[in-house]
Amino acid sequence: MVARGLATIKTASDAGGWSHATNLLAWYDRHRRKLPWRAEPGESADPYAVWLSEIMLQQTTVKAVAPYFQRFLARWPDVAALAAAPIDEVMREWAGLGYYSRARSLHACARIVAERGGGFPADEQHLLALPGIGPYTAAAIAAIAFGQRAVVVDGNVERVVTRLFAIEQPLPQAKPAIKAATATLTPDVRAGDFAQAMMDLGATICTPKRPACALCPFLPVCAAHARGNAESFPRKAAKTLRPHRAGAVFYLRRADGHVLLRTRPPQGLLGGMAEFPGSAWMAAFDLATALASAPLAAAYRQLDAGVVHVFTHFALHLTVYLGCVDAHIVAPEGTYWVPDDELDRHALPSLMRKVVALVVEQS
Repeated sequence: MVARGLATIKTASDAGGWSHATNLLAWYDRHRRKLPWRAEPGESADPYAVWLSEIMLQQTTVKAVAPYFQRFLARWPDVAALAAAPIDEVMREWAGLGYYSRARSLHACARIVAERGGGFPADEQHLLALPGIGPYTAAAIAAIAFGQRAVVVDGNVERVVTRLFAIEQPLPQAKPAIKAATATLTPDVRAGDFAQAMMDLGATICTPKRPACALCPFLPVCAAHARGNAESFPRKAAKTLRPHRAGAVFYLRRADGHVLLRTRPPQGLLGGMAEFPGSAWMAAFDLATALASAPLAAAYRQLDAGVVHVFTHFALHLTVYLGCVDAHIVAPEGTYWVPDDELDRHALPSLMRKVVALVVEQS
């Protein structure tokens, strides 16, 4: 359901003013966030920086992304440099940012763009044909980097729009209605600034809890504010219980200070990342199955507590075993030894960094 906000805004747009978008842009010009990937006022956005930031920002916060973005840009200042980088180096720089398939797609996209001359396409349809670029990212790049009129909807925009129009349908079913409503607001000019203004509004004013409605440029036409229940939007479907999985992981040290690693398959969860050998992740922990997956025979000690890590679709508990072997022991097939003081040079995901932290704590 879309309430009075839509009717009011349509009336304004039919009158030829886009007055509410203009109000938002005026607010943005005064209060915009300073972010490392944003162009300064009056400057054109760098498509490479916009693309890199948007890929990193998928399902990740601005605070988490900022240092990664700056390191990537310093090391690979353009798409050609990134395309020429070995994928292992890209994965190492990405480690800790999560959703690792994004890093593989990022590198694949960079190679295609570099092979085509180094220029990103300006329109959504051609952007969508590139690896790792979905409808949201294509719209964001087209609008922010190229000034195209594109309807850009991220989580912040969803919150703003569901409140503005009082959209009763819960997420994710409401996504088409939200995009349609956002389209009624999106202006023909400064579409990129408008998209970023909506994001900033959601991040700083129209926040999930205790929104600062008195400071909002949409206050006069916000249906949820008029009803006094802004915090109840967006509506959300009832949560289902997150499944749990369990497994074992083996932190195996050699007497000369080396640690055993292996690389996960390139496809799938944590694809292409380094990990300590371990068991399959099971619905319920089975000690015999876990111990049978040890990479080498050794006197293992089970560490207290283990490691808990929450993925998008399930929560994982790993029991961690610490073991030692002689310096002459050869790595089993599919594994390799690395100096334990060089683990940071390898593409360890956050899950495995938690294992390292536990080992350090209990060694």
